Amino acid sequence: MSGILAGKRILVTGVLTDSSIAFHTAKLAQEEGAEVVLTGFGRLSLVERIAKRLPKPAPVIELDVQNTEHLDGLAAKVTEHIGEGINLDGVVHSIAFGPQDALGGNFLHTPWESVATAVHVSAYSLKSLTMALLPLLEQRGGSVVGMDFDAQVAWPKYDWMGVAKAALESTSRYLARDLGEKNIRVNLISAGPIKSMAAKSIPGFEDLAAVWDSRAPLKWDLADPEPAARGVVALLSDWFPKTTGEIVHVDGGLHAIGA
Repeated sequence: MSGILAGKRILVTGVLTDSSIAFHTAKLAQEEGAEVVLTGFGRLSLVERIAKRLPKPAPVIELDVQNTEHLDGLAAKVTEHIGEGINLDGVVHSIAFGPQDALGGNFLHTPWESVATAVHVSAYSLKSLTMALLPLLEQRGGSVVGMDFDAQVAWPKYDWMGVAKAALESTSRYLARDLGEKNIRVNLISAGPIKSMAAKSIPGFEDLAAVWDSRAPLKWDLADPEPAARGVVALLSDWFPKTTGEIVHVDGGLHAIGA
C-alpha cells in the first residue's frame, strides 16, 4: 500500500470517540499505509467499538498511564500485535486529564493532589509512555507526537490544565534532547479547540472556543479534527526527518495573533 506511512507501525492512545483527534489520526494513518495499534483506559469496550469504525480492524490494549504494571507490560503487548523483533515506528500521545477542581476558575484553590494528577496524566505520561516503548522504538528510531494546547498564555477557565500543558511542552523538549542519539524524534501538535468528549469536561469550554471564532486568521471549525490529525500524521512520517523538540501549531493561526 502506498502512502506516507506505508509499512510503518503506529501506536495511538486516546481514542474514545470518533470525534477525537486521536481517532482521526488512527484513520488517516491507516489510509496512509500504517498498521495501527490502539490503547484505551477505563471504558475499554467503548474504545473497541469505536475501533471498528476505522478503515481496518485495530487491536486495543488496556493502558492506564498511572499504572506501573500496565507500562511495564506495554512493549510485550504491542509486540504480540506487530510481531517479535519488529520496530515500532511511531507513538501518538493523546492523553490528558485534570480533576474538576483543577479547572473552571478554581486556580487559586486547587489542592496539590488534583494538580499532581493533572501533571502526571497530562505531562509526565509523555515520558513514561515513551520509555515504556523505548525497546521497540530504539531498534530503528521513530517519531513520538503529543497533543498540546498552547501554553504561552493563561486561557479562561483552563487553569491547572494550562500548567500541565506547559509541563508537557517542556517534557517534549527534554525527551527530544535525550532521545535524539537514538534517532527518536519528539514533537507536539498544538491544536485549536475541538468539540470532543474531553472538551465537554472543561468548564467554560464555550468561552474558550469563542476566542477562535473572532481571532483565528483561518476559519476554525470546532467540529473538524482532521486538520490536527493531518499534522500528527505528517510528523509521524519521514517528511520531517530532522525535526524534533518542535511545537507545530494547527490552530487556524491564532497563536500568531493572540487573544
